[in-house]
Amino acid sequence: MNEELKDKEQQKTTLSGNESQVSFDDYVETYRTEIDDSIGFIGQDVDFFIEIKAELLLKLARKNFGDTSKIKVLDIGSGVGLVDRFLKLSIPNLNGVDVEEGVVEKAKFNNPEVSYQLYDGAKLPFEDNTFDMCFAINVMHHVPPGMWENFSREMHRVLKPGGIAAVFEHNPLNPLTRLAVARCEFDRDAVLLNHGKIKSLFNGAGLKVFDDSFIVFFPFKAKFFRSIETALGWLPLGAQHYVTGRK
Repeated sequence: MNEELKDKEQQKTTLSGNESQVSFDDYVETYRTEIDDSIGFIGQDVDFFIEIKAELLLKLARKNFGDTSKIKVLDIGSGVGLVDRFLKLSIPNLNGVDVEEGVVEKAKFNNPEVSYQLYDGAKLPFEDNTFDMCFAINVMHHVPPGMWENFSREMHRVLKPGGIAAVFEHNPLNPLTRLAVARCEFDRDAVLLNHGKIKSLFNGAGLKVFDDSFIVFFPFKAKFFRSIETALGWLPLGAQHYVTGRK
Protein backbone atom coordinates (compact mmCIF):
# COMPACT_ATOMS: atom_id res chain seq x y z
CA MET A 1 0.00 0.00 0.00
CA ASN A 2 1.49 3.39 -1.01
CA GLU A 3 1.78 6.18 1.54
CA GLU A 4 -1.22 8.17 0.21
CA LEU A 5 -3.55 5.18 0.47
CA LYS A 6 -2.14 4.31 3.90
CA ASP A 7 -2.86 7.83 5.14
CA LYS A 8 -6.46 7.63 3.89
CA GLU A 9 -7.04 4.30 5.60
CA GLN A 10 -5.55 5.56 8.86
CA GLN A 11 -7.81 8.64 8.72
CA LYS A 12 -10.92 6.46 8.26
CA THR A 13 -9.92 4.29 11.20
CA THR A 14 -9.34 7.34 13.41
CA LEU A 15 -12.76 8.78 12.59
CA SER A 16 -14.63 5.53 13.00
CA GLY A 17 -12.69 3.93 15.79
CA ASN A 18 -13.35 0.70 13.90
CA GLU A 19 -11.08 -0.83 11.29
CA SER A 20 -13.99 -2.88 9.90
CA GLN A 21 -16.23 0.12 9.17
CA VAL A 22 -17.91 -0.13 5.78
CA SER A 23 -16.28 1.65 2.85
CA PHE A 24 -18.99 2.85 0.47
CA ASP A 25 -16.40 3.26 -2.28
CA ASP A 26 -16.64 -0.54 -2.54
CA TYR A 27 -20.31 -0.20 -3.53
CA VAL A 28 -20.25 2.79 -5.89
CA GLU A 29 -21.43 0.75 -8.88
CA THR A 30 -23.66 -1.67 -6.97
CA TYR A 31 -25.29 0.63 -4.38
CA ARG A 32 -28.80 0.43 -5.82
CA THR A 33 -28.56 -3.31 -6.39
CA GLU A 34 -27.43 -3.93 -2.80
CA ILE A 35 -30.38 -1.99 -1.41
CA ASP A 36 -32.91 -3.53 -3.81
CA ASP A 37 -31.68 -7.01 -2.89
CA SER A 38 -32.00 -6.29 0.84
CA ILE A 39 -35.58 -4.99 0.55
CA GLY A 40 -36.80 -7.25 -2.25
CA PHE A 41 -39.14 -9.11 0.07
CA ILE A 42 -41.10 -5.86 0.61
CA GLY A 43 -42.12 -5.61 -3.04
CA GLN A 44 -40.72 -2.12 -3.71
CA ASP A 45 -37.42 -0.78 -5.00
CA VAL A 46 -35.21 1.86 -3.41
CA ASP A 47 -36.83 4.72 -5.35
CA PHE A 48 -40.12 4.11 -3.53
CA PHE A 49 -38.50 4.95 -0.19
CA ILE A 50 -36.35 7.76 -1.59
CA GLU A 51 -39.29 9.56 -3.19
CA ILE A 52 -41.25 9.52 0.07
CA LYS A 53 -38.41 11.25 1.91
CA ALA A 54 -37.74 13.68 -0.94
CA GLU A 55 -41.40 14.71 -0.96
CA LEU A 56 -41.32 15.24 2.81
CA LEU A 57 -38.19 17.40 2.51
CA LEU A 58 -39.74 19.54 -0.22
CA LYS A 59 -42.92 19.91 1.80
CA LEU A 60 -40.86 20.97 4.82
CA ALA A 61 -38.88 23.48 2.74
CA ARG A 62 -41.97 25.01 1.13
CA LYS A 63 -43.82 25.27 4.42
CA ASN A 64 -40.94 27.07 6.14
CA PHE A 65 -39.28 29.03 3.33
CA GLY A 66 -41.86 29.37 0.57
CA ASP A 67 -39.84 29.66 -2.64
CA THR A 68 -37.36 26.76 -2.62
CA SER A 69 -35.40 28.30 -5.49
CA LYS A 70 -34.04 30.89 -3.07
CA ILE A 71 -32.72 28.64 -0.31
CA LYS A 72 -29.34 26.98 0.16
CA VAL A 73 -29.51 23.32 1.19
CA LEU A 74 -26.95 20.74 2.28
CA ASP A 75 -27.25 16.96 1.91
CA ILE A 76 -24.92 15.44 4.53
CA GLY A 77 -23.82 11.94 3.57
CA SER A 78 -25.16 12.38 0.07
CA GLY A 79 -23.85 9.05 -1.18
CA VAL A 80 -24.13 8.65 -4.96
CA GLY A 81 -26.84 11.32 -5.10
CA LEU A 82 -29.99 9.20 -5.29
CA VAL A 83 -32.10 11.55 -3.15
CA ASP A 84 -30.78 14.67 -4.85
CA ARG A 85 -32.22 13.51 -8.20
CA PHE A 86 -35.66 14.28 -6.78
CA LEU A 87 -34.67 17.61 -5.21
CA LYS A 88 -32.38 19.38 -7.67
CA LEU A 89 -35.08 20.84 -9.92
CA SER A 90 -36.91 22.44 -7.00
CA ILE A 91 -33.76 23.41 -5.07
CA PRO A 92 -31.16 24.81 -7.52
CA ASN A 93 -28.70 25.70 -4.75
CA LEU A 94 -28.24 22.12 -3.54
CA ASN A 95 -24.96 20.92 -2.04
CA GLY A 96 -23.74 17.52 -0.89
CA VAL A 97 -20.86 16.10 1.11
CA ASP A 98 -19.62 12.59 1.73
CA VAL A 99 -16.56 10.99 3.29
CA GLU A 100 -15.43 8.81 0.38
CA GLU A 101 -13.92 10.05 -2.84
CA GLY A 102 -15.39 7.44 -5.18
CA VAL A 103 -18.89 8.09 -3.85
CA VAL A 104 -18.51 11.86 -4.33
CA GLU A 105 -17.28 11.43 -7.89
CA LYS A 106 -20.23 9.16 -8.71
CA ALA A 107 -22.65 11.72 -7.25
CA LYS A 108 -21.09 14.44 -9.43
CA PHE A 109 -21.60 12.20 -12.46
CA ASN A 110 -25.22 11.45 -11.53
CA ASN A 111 -26.12 15.05 -10.69
CA PRO A 112 -23.79 17.56 -12.39
CA GLU A 113 -26.13 20.38 -11.32
CA VAL A 114 -25.40 19.74 -7.63
CA SER A 115 -22.24 20.92 -5.86
CA TYR A 116 -20.54 17.95 -4.15
CA GLN A 117 -17.36 17.78 -2.14
CA LEU A 118 -15.41 15.46 0.10
CA TYR A 119 -15.26 15.97 3.86
CA ASP A 120 -13.45 14.30 6.73
CA GLY A 121 -16.50 13.07 8.63
CA ALA A 122 -15.78 15.32 11.60
CA LYS A 123 -16.03 18.97 10.46
CA LEU A 124 -18.26 20.08 7.61
CA PRO A 125 -16.24 22.13 5.08
CA PHE A 126 -18.40 25.26 5.38
CA GLU A 127 -18.48 28.44 7.41
CA ASP A 128 -20.92 28.97 10.26
CA ASN A 129 -24.43 30.12 9.29
CA THR A 130 -24.20 29.02 5.65
CA PHE A 131 -27.37 26.98 4.94
CA ASP A 132 -31.10 27.45 5.23
CA MET A 133 -31.65 23.71 5.56
CA CYS A 134 -29.52 20.61 5.97
CA PHE A 135 -30.53 16.98 6.10
CA ALA A 136 -29.09 13.50 6.58
CA ILE A 137 -31.01 10.52 5.20
CA ASN A 138 -30.13 7.10 6.63
CA VAL A 139 -26.64 8.35 7.41
CA MET A 140 -26.31 8.56 11.18
CA HIS A 141 -26.53 4.79 11.70
CA HIS A 142 -23.18 4.60 9.86
CA VAL A 143 -21.62 7.31 12.03
CA PRO A 144 -19.77 5.86 15.04
CA PRO A 145 -21.96 6.50 18.14
CA GLY A 146 -19.13 8.44 19.74
CA MET A 147 -19.44 10.95 16.87
CA TRP A 148 -23.23 11.41 17.01
CA GLU A 149 -23.08 14.50 19.21
CA ASN A 150 -20.45 16.09 16.99
CA PHE A 151 -22.52 15.25 13.88
CA SER A 152 -25.54 17.04 15.38
CA ARG A 153 -23.49 20.05 16.49
CA GLU A 154 -22.05 20.40 13.00
CA MET A 155 -25.56 20.47 11.53
CA HIS A 156 -26.41 23.27 13.95
CA ARG A 157 -23.18 25.17 13.22
CA VAL A 158 -23.61 25.42 9.45
CA LEU A 159 -27.28 26.45 9.64
CA LYS A 160 -28.32 30.09 9.48
CA PRO A 161 -30.37 31.38 12.42
CA GLY A 162 -33.86 30.02 11.85
CA GLY A 163 -32.47 27.27 9.62
CA ILE A 164 -33.81 23.73 9.69
CA ALA A 165 -32.11 20.37 10.19
CA ALA A 166 -33.76 17.06 9.35
CA VAL A 167 -32.59 13.52 10.10
CA PHE A 168 -34.26 10.45 8.61
CA GLU A 169 -33.40 7.04 10.00
CA HIS A 170 -34.42 3.39 10.04
CA ASN A 171 -36.81 2.53 12.86
CA PRO A 172 -35.24 -0.15 15.08
CA LEU A 173 -38.69 -1.01 16.48
CA ASN A 174 -39.91 -2.26 13.09
CA PRO A 175 -39.04 -5.96 12.57
CA LEU A 176 -39.08 -5.72 8.77
CA THR A 177 -36.67 -2.81 8.92
CA ARG A 178 -34.31 -4.82 11.10
CA LEU A 179 -34.52 -7.69 8.62
CA ALA A 180 -33.72 -5.38 5.69
CA VAL A 181 -30.73 -3.94 7.56
CA ALA A 182 -29.48 -7.44 8.41
CA ARG A 183 -29.72 -8.41 4.72
CA CYS A 184 -27.80 -5.37 3.47
CA GLU A 185 -24.06 -5.94 3.11
CA PHE A 186 -23.06 -2.31 3.66
CA ASP A 187 -25.23 -2.02 6.77
CA ARG A 188 -23.05 -4.49 8.68
CA ASP A 189 -21.63 -1.62 10.78
CA ALA A 190 -25.04 -0.01 11.39
CA VAL A 191 -26.06 1.12 14.88
CA LEU A 192 -29.73 2.10 14.59
CA LEU A 193 -30.97 5.21 16.41
CA ASN A 194 -34.35 5.28 18.07
CA HIS A 195 -36.64 8.30 17.91
CA GLY A 196 -35.89 9.56 21.39
CA LYS A 197 -32.15 9.42 20.79
CA ILE A 198 -32.31 11.67 17.73
CA LYS A 199 -34.50 14.17 19.58
CA SER A 200 -32.05 14.14 22.49
CA LEU A 201 -29.10 14.75 20.15
CA PHE A 202 -30.92 17.66 18.52
CA ASN A 203 -31.76 19.22 21.86
CA GLY A 204 -28.17 18.81 23.01
CA ALA A 205 -26.90 20.52 19.85
CA GLY A 206 -29.19 23.51 20.32
CA LEU A 207 -31.75 22.50 17.69
CA LYS A 208 -35.35 23.01 18.81
CA VAL A 209 -37.40 20.00 17.72
CA PHE A 210 -40.61 21.11 16.01
CA ASP A 211 -41.74 18.24 13.80
CA ASP A 212 -41.13 14.51 14.07
CA SER A 213 -42.94 11.44 12.83
CA PHE A 214 -42.81 7.76 11.96
CA ILE A 215 -43.24 7.05 8.25
CA VAL A 216 -43.56 4.23 5.69
CA PHE A 217 -46.19 2.03 7.29
CA PHE A 218 -47.39 0.58 3.96
CA PRO A 219 -45.26 -0.42 0.94
CA PHE A 220 -47.80 1.00 -1.52
CA LYS A 221 -47.63 4.10 -3.72
CA ALA A 222 -51.36 4.93 -3.81
CA LYS A 223 -52.24 8.36 -2.37
CA PHE A 224 -54.83 6.66 -0.18
CA PHE A 225 -52.12 4.91 1.83
CA ARG A 226 -49.96 8.04 1.96
CA SER A 227 -52.85 9.98 3.51
CA ILE A 228 -53.44 7.25 6.09
CA GLU A 229 -49.77 7.37 7.05
CA THR A 230 -50.06 11.05 7.91
CA ALA A 231 -52.58 10.16 10.59
CA LEU A 232 -50.39 7.32 11.89
CA GLY A 233 -47.23 9.38 12.33
CA TRP A 234 -47.41 9.12 16.12
CA LEU A 235 -47.33 5.31 16.03
CA PRO A 236 -43.74 3.97 16.50
CA LEU A 237 -44.13 1.15 14.00
CA GLY A 238 -43.29 2.83 10.68
CA ALA A 239 -40.33 1.41 8.79
CA GLN A 240 -38.52 4.74 9.13
CA HIS A 241 -38.78 7.94 11.14
CA TYR A 242 -37.61 11.53 11.06
CA VAL A 243 -36.90 14.45 13.38
CA THR A 244 -36.61 18.10 12.41
CA GLY A 245 -35.13 20.92 14.45
CA ARG A 246 -34.73 24.66 14.10
CA LYS A 247 -31.67 26.71 14.97
